[in-house]
Formats: sequence, structure tokens, C-alpha cells
Amino acid sequence: QVQLVESGGGLVQTGESLTLSCLASGSLGGVDIRGWYRQAPGKEREFIASTKLHWDLSTYSDSIKGRFTISIDNSKNTHYLQMTNMKPEDTGVYYCTARREYRGSTMEEYWGQGTQVTVSR
Repeated sequence: QVQLVESGGGLVQTGESLTLSCLASGSLGGVDIRGWYRQAPGKEREFIASTKLHWDLSTYSDSIKGRFTISIDNSKNTHYLQMTNMKPEDTGVYYCTARREYRGSTMEEYWGQGTQVTVSR
């Protein structure tokens, strides 16, 4: 089992920046894909970004590309979402994830409890 704990959510104004953190613990062997999703009020949960441990390869949603950056600090078992030039449409609950894949299929997937991010106009 893997436990994920997010932190860093809050209220910011349009154009400001915010960084979310996600601390992973537990049986992390092979659980090497880390990501972020968000759910805006009244909308479905959407993919934001993902990256793979020890690989310089990240994937981003078009809606945030160029403004958000995902990163990992392996020594701290923590991954981050750096958000810049934030917009009101970035408001929502942000969830971090960790998963293990095998040949393209998800074998295990874990979710954090979510952290609220609100961007005011």
C-alpha cells in the first residue's frame, strides 16, 4: 500500500503562483509514475500532469502547458506541481497520484485526499 499526502493548496489571485507537494510513503517499489489531477466545481476530474521517476519525461494537459511544472525529489519521496500565472479556471480540488504500470497497463494506482486551490479574479 502507498499513502499520499498533499499540501500547499490555498487561495491566490489571478496571475500569482502556488506550489503543491505530495509526500508518498509505504511500499513504493515500482510505483514510479507520479501525477496530478484536478476537479473543478461541477466538472469531471481531469488529468493535469505526470512524470516518471528517473526519466526526464513529463506529460501535461494542454490547458496548463507552459504554466505548470511537475517535478520529483526522489530523496524526499515527494513530487510537486509548480503553478504559475494562475487563472480562475484553475480553481478546483487537486489530487496527486502514484501508480505502477506494466507494459502500458496500470497495475496499482493510489490517490491523495485532495487539496483545494482557489484562484480569485
